[in-house]
Amino acid sequence: MKKYKTSRESSVKISELMLPSHSNFSGKIHGGYILSLMDQIAFACASKHSETYCVTASVDKVDFLKPIEVGELVTMKASVNHVGTTSMVVGVRVEAENIRTGKMKHCNSSYFTMVAKNDDGKSVAIPGLILENKTTIRRFVRSIIRKEDGKARRDRFKESEFELEKHLEVLKGYNVKINL
Repeated sequence: MKKYKTSRESSVKISELMLPSHSNFSGKIHGGYILSLMDQIAFACASKHSETYCVTASVDKVDFLKPIEVGELVTMKASVNHVGTTSMVVGVRVEAENIRTGKMKHCNSSYFTMVAKNDDGKSVAIPGLILENKTTIRRFVRSIIRKEDGKARRDRFKESEFELEKHLEVLKGYNVKINL
């Protein structure tokens, strides 16, 4: 195994034609199907980088920006944006193309934290990441900030430290009724 790799060495790109069997009750492609494809490409990318089996530890915020239609060609691109000792953040971008007109649309981007495992299910060390340009540095730093923001958000709302009185004001103007 190499000690360091570039994100290009483990990047993965897949395309799939969206069929009626992939649609939901409104005739659009089911979000769960897209998430499943995203998880598969994140797995492939992480496994390619680590040269071992990987599991999904978490998925950062998923926003469905534009609906995907039956008959569109969906292309997903995955790259390793950040590495730790045994885990990595894989960025996944989803685009859909109307194959008749060639019009492309960005439908989704998300970040999957993947952990490398050995045959016994133990976490194993992975290669480092070679940052080659401004884009790879930006993606790496962005992953660090996203991780720090997530930890701060979790810590801010720990049950043992949550002060009810300080937060009741926040609820004003929302469609809630408080019965304490």
